[in-house]
Amino acid sequence: MRIADVELDDTRPVGGGDICSAVRGTLGGIKVFAKTRAGAPADFFAAEARGRDWLAVDEGPPLPEVLAAGADGLVLEWVEPGRASVDAARDFGRALARMHRTAPEGFGAARDGFIGELPLDNASAPDWPTFYAERRLAPYLRWLPEPVRRVVERVCERLGAAAGPTEPPARIHGDLWSGNVLWATDGRAWLVDTASAHGGHRETDLAMLALFGAPYLEEILAAYDDEWPLAAGWRERVPLHQLHPLMVHAAMFGGGYVDRVARLAKDML
Repeated sequence: MRIADVELDDTRPVGGGDICSAVRGTLGGIKVFAKTRAGAPADFFAAEARGRDWLAVDEGPPLPEVLAAGADGLVLEWVEPGRASVDAARDFGRALARMHRTAPEGFGAARDGFIGELPLDNASAPDWPTFYAERRLAPYLRWLPEPVRRVVERVCERLGAAAGPTEPPARIHGDLWSGNVLWATDGRAWLVDTASAHGGHRETDLAMLALFGAPYLEEILAAYDDEWPLAAGWRERVPLHQLHPLMVHAAMFGGGYVDRVARLAKDML
């Protein structure tokens, strides 16, 4: 099987999510994980490779090495899945805080990315409320019914007051729901699916971990807070940071996610 201009042997399908097809195989005798997507945008897999390299910092969470990237797919080193543990969760919380603290130059990224199958605007902005309103919420309004759209627009208008204390840009994953944390047999939690990486607000990654229930979440958060204390009131701001991923889900899947966006936005007014 040929992916990203390399020949893979002994391939067999593995779970790759709703967007990509994935296989496990070997490349030169080394175990690898590869993903493909028919009709993917030209930069789709390159964005994930860039994000992986950008997030790789000293003492941060581990990330699989990119072995090949092309318009048709991505080949990564294989990481043997394991089980979450309290110790791994605490180590992950500390490593995530260290990654966040290696501050980028500003909010955004040099190139646009992707979240799920949708494009992600990473153009820079002077502050986080502006970035969040204009780059993370406004692009997805068109998928919402008019009444819900109006409510979210009102949230955007009030973002300055709702955003909490001013924070420096953080080096964040940007789509850190529980499925993008790979608990491995080596006792570590690895970051995967990195096409959404950008300079953002560190509370965004933490809110994403909570959105679909990461294992040992409270242990992750406590270790994170020990490494880099969070600003007062951060728990009250979790819904604000979850609004963007819920809008993305509403755009991709509709249904109940639209209702969740509506409820969450109304609660913030």
